[in-house]
Amino acid sequence: MDMDRKERQICLKDLVIFDSLKVGPVKICKDKISAPYTIMLKSGVTHTNELTYHYGEEVFSPDNPADINLASMIAVQVALNYGLFSEVIIFDGWFDKDDKKFIQDMMDNTSKEIYVMKFLHHNPFLLKPFNNPITERRRTYTAARIEFVNSAFPTMKTEGREWNTNRDKHCVLSSGGKDSLLTYGILKEIGREVHPIFINESGRHWFTALNGFRYLHSTDQNTAKVWCNSDRIFNWILKHMPFIRRDFSAIRSDEYPIRLWTVAVFIFGVLPIVKKREIGRLLIGDEYDCTDRKKYRGIQHYNGLYDQSIYFDRTITHYFFKKKWSVSQFSILRSLSEILIMKILGTRYPHLQRNQVSCHAAHSENERIWPCGKCEKCRRIIAMMLALRLNPATCGYSENLVKNAISRIQTDKVNQLKSDAGHLYYLLIRENIIPESSPLIKYAKSNPPTTHLRFDRERSLLSVIPPDMRNQILELYLKYADGALIRTKHKWEKIHILNTPEIHIPVTTKV
Repeated sequence: MDMDRKERQICLKDLVIFDSLKVGPVKICKDKISAPYTIMLKSGVTHTNELTYHYGEEVFSPDNPADINLASMIAVQVALNYGLFSEVIIFDGWFDKDDKKFIQDMMDNTSKEIYVMKFLHHNPFLLKPFNNPITERRRTYTAARIEFVNSAFPTMKTEGREWNTNRDKHCVLSSGGKDSLLTYGILKEIGREVHPIFINESGRHWFTALNGFRYLHSTDQNTAKVWCNSDRIFNWILKHMPFIRRDFSAIRSDEYPIRLWTVAVFIFGVLPIVKKREIGRLLIGDEYDCTDRKKYRGIQHYNGLYDQSIYFDRTITHYFFKKKWSVSQFSILRSLSEILIMKILGTRYPHLQRNQVSCHAAHSENERIWPCGKCEKCRRIIAMMLALRLNPATCGYSENLVKNAISRIQTDKVNQLKSDAGHLYYLLIRENIIPESSPLIKYAKSNPPTTHLRFDRERSLLSVIPPDMRNQILELYLKYADGALIRTKHKWEKIHILNTPEIHIPVTTKV
């Protein structure tokens, strides 16, 4: 019997472990919302937990149809991760046709991404035999039938739908990492009105953001924080998944066990403040290698990065404008490599870089958050700072942590675009940080595009940066980059980016 169980290969239908998942109806107060999440197991047993967002200020009118609709959309985002696993998913709230299409499309894409990245690829959180499923190619991977009901607001009519927003106001979705800190620093320097808004996930994830939040909260009155317990809901659902290891919380990994639709949980979470403050632009900190299309075992996918990609920016901006919310989402960092981001932040904005935490295993000590220094993210940050002749101690890395990270990096490679990682290894050897006898020597290779601004049709369009700030941002970047490149006919060519006619092309979305 045990041998048969070990040898049996898992199919997609074996992943359908819930009879149903129901979300809602949403409950709305002036300063918070909540919604029950109820799962019914195949045994017929049901379990319920409550998702909550708390704003610390009045952002909702509980009887306003537009606010009820927004709250309903905030509440469902966590559930978009579970289309593979349920027979039926019921969304109980106030949804229009644009909401329903967005939910279905995003769930379908997320189901495929989770299937490829969490089941076909190696996943340390999976139990046997779920870690070796049969590869199935389908038009859609969502198993769940989606049902929309409206039990709490059946007579509500659409009114007051259009938002009043101002594109001179900029929200930076803030995390305490290098990308959002750099985005904030640049916008402030070029004289923009900036609102750094943090999502305080209950639990240790907030440690990553805490240094940055405390600093900006003390220096910028526009800083805001939203508290939510989405991570508790994610972990609660994991405990009811029979293919996830029971000790999943003890496994050190830079990846989540199942979820891949995460950024939208935060983006929708900040929208009530965006609406209240009439903010017209929502910026996220995504760099060049966040957009990646691949094919694995014949299945095209986004390498688990869809909600950080330029495709997601376009999709969600299109959705926002169809809803008449008039909010544009984009990143001003898409032409930059990770090492260029680190260089600009550490050199030009050291006051912000001192508050950077890029570590999911950070800890609190002496009223400050400190990185673990052991995870892949920490090793990567330390390596880049040393290669750039920056001091890792400025953001909490002791001499021993630095020494250990350099030792580990020679056996455990960094998680970067292959060409960018090769250039990082090349710089580490050139700077005598690691010896030429290191095993990394076979991967080390100079890759000049890594230190240039890179523009191409796939990952980084010049037109993503709005024209009213484009020249200022590019002039700033060029003080640290080795120039600009454009991808034509599968090769990089130098371009005088400030003098090209393309500098005047309009935006690709309404930003």
